[in-house]
Amino acid sequence: MNLSWLDDFLALAAHGHFSRAAEARHMTQPAFSRRVRALEAWLGTDLFDRSEQPARLTAAGEWFRTASQDLQARVAALPGEARAVADAQASTLRFAATHALSFTFMPRWLQGLETRTPLGQLQLMSDTQRQCERLLAEQQVQFLVAHAHPGVAGPLDDAGFVHCVVGGDRLLPVAAPAEPGRARHRLPASAAVEPTPSLVYSDDSGLGRILRALKGPALDRLPLQPVLTAHLASVLRTMALDGRGLAWLPQALVADDLASGRLVQAADDEWVIGLQIRLYRGRGPSSRAAQAFWDAVTAAG
Repeated sequence: MNLSWLDDFLALAAHGHFSRAAEARHMTQPAFSRRVRALEAWLGTDLFDRSEQPARLTAAGEWFRTASQDLQARVAALPGEARAVADAQASTLRFAATHALSFTFMPRWLQGLETRTPLGQLQLMSDTQRQCERLLAEQQVQFLVAHAHPGVAGPLDDAGFVHCVVGGDRLLPVAAPAEPGRARHRLPASAAVEPTPSLVYSDDSGLGRILRALKGPALDRLPLQPVLTAHLASVLRTMALDGRGLAWLPQALVADDLASGRLVQAADDEWVIGLQIRLYRGRGPSSRAAQAFWDAVTAAG
């Protein structure tokens, strides 16, 4: 069986019309129809009832839709599993970390660990939290370093990935100053004032996920006017420094800005969110180096 037949089958199951499915698969309708027929011949049964339009799945087709989705997920996982088996004998430690933590927390944390245990060769992939979570789930990295909150479960928590807490941080509402010590844009206390420009996180941001879960309903009741959306805290920091609006930023990222007065806290302490910095470990076989690293981190914690 050609694995691309699965994509053909799912396209037709989704569209119902051979012409639309063929267009989605970037091929002519006759060629597409031959591929679907070849799949049915290989299985030995019809998958679609072609007696009316749109074509409907037969009972076998309904079963095969689930089976084909499972097969695609299994095939997608094979490269990661193969790398995991190979990595069992490798010494390189592969990390994913969000951009903010790559710049702030990771260098000092790794330096501290190196005083207690040799780390060897390291590889760091820096991206959004959603992308980092995908890298760990697909076993493209062995560890993930990310912000988290005990009251907000992420996809790795829901999937049962093991983690340990390796540090702490705070998510602060900040803005550029209008004058020393006073924010140009403050979080409004009620809806009876002019809207405040707000710099917000996209759905790919783990910090945005935490902020929405813990403060979203309260913020929705206030007159905030989103003026920019981004998935990187560093982008929101730059815009806040430029006076574009109020943003929630990790203290580790803006500590120097706060100390110098380039940014100031823009709301009362009740709006500050305490954060954990977590190290998640991947599943599957662990190399000796990865297991030794995990043992050293948990012992240090």
